[in-house]
Amino acid sequence: MTRSRLGWSDFFEVQIEAEDAGRVPMRVANVHRTRLTVISESGTVDLTLPVHANTGDFTVGDWVMADPQTLVLTRCLKRKTVLQRRIEGKGTLQLAGANIDTLFIVTSCNADFNIARLERYLAMANQAGTTPVILLTKSDTVPDASIFREQADALQRGLAVIILNPRSVDAVATLAPWCGTGQTVAVVGSSGVGKSTLVNALANAAQETGDIRENDSKGRHTTTSRSLHAIVGGGWIIDTPGMRTLHVSDSADGIETLFAEITELTHLCKFRDCSHAHEPGCAVREAAAKGLIDPERLLRWRKLLEENSGNTPSRSGPRGSGTTASRNRPR
Repeated sequence: MTRSRLGWSDFFEVQIEAEDAGRVPMRVANVHRTRLTVISESGTVDLTLPVHANTGDFTVGDWVMADPQTLVLTRCLKRKTVLQRRIEGKGTLQLAGANIDTLFIVTSCNADFNIARLERYLAMANQAGTTPVILLTKSDTVPDASIFREQADALQRGLAVIILNPRSVDAVATLAPWCGTGQTVAVVGSSGVGKSTLVNALANAAQETGDIRENDSKGRHTTTSRSLHAIVGGGWIIDTPGMRTLHVSDSADGIETLFAEITELTHLCKFRDCSHAHEPGCAVREAAAKGLIDPERLLRWRKLLEENSGNTPSRSGPRGSGTTASRNRPR
């Protein structure tokens, strides 16, 4: 097992400092209550955390430095990408995975298919810095799966959308472009859409899978923790528990990428802080009136912006005083 196959790159190499002499890089495979299971060139071991360290500060996919003799962790390297979300009622973000190159967003061609939820996943993926890919499963349950693909295609520019049967012998080959040596992918989506089956196919791992409730197409939760698995083709995959709710927060940049055809018009509005709801000279509302923007998509954009603003804590201090320009100030 080489570092490059584990996902090591120049991004992490330049972070090595003189104080790291005698220590080796290891990648987090599992986060437990009081310890971390990591993978290095020498194999898989458990690391002990230093006094006052908290396992909640680490996530699957992290690169850490550790003493190979004492197996004590010394520090965590800066993350290239980080997937995280805010849990309702909690002030901190929950880490879901780090140093992920591609995020597979899995949904099925049935009642689980939900445009608004897919947009939330895409905003989260964009904010994380990963490349999102939508995988449509259970196409055999509908007369024409292309209808679902067309709807997903329209969600974001340049988005890859693939109709896939995770149990098919072709599944691994279809996803090979994102699963090469050293590449890391993560899988998200509702329970019961085939996430664990997909992980089994890619990693040849024996994960327990559950049945679908026929009345609402909902699945039973089968993955209860995050873990890193080697992919047959040389990459790595992170499975995640099914998310029943997904609150958008801290994702302003991700939303901007998701709704690029709308946000690129905002700088043309007459007022700098236009709400795009009632002000005169609004370029966004003008485009909607001309039929250049889908009215339903415009409503979802406004809703996500409002939700993101409400869920994102205000920054304070010199770098985030929260002050804004006076409303209706012309550009």
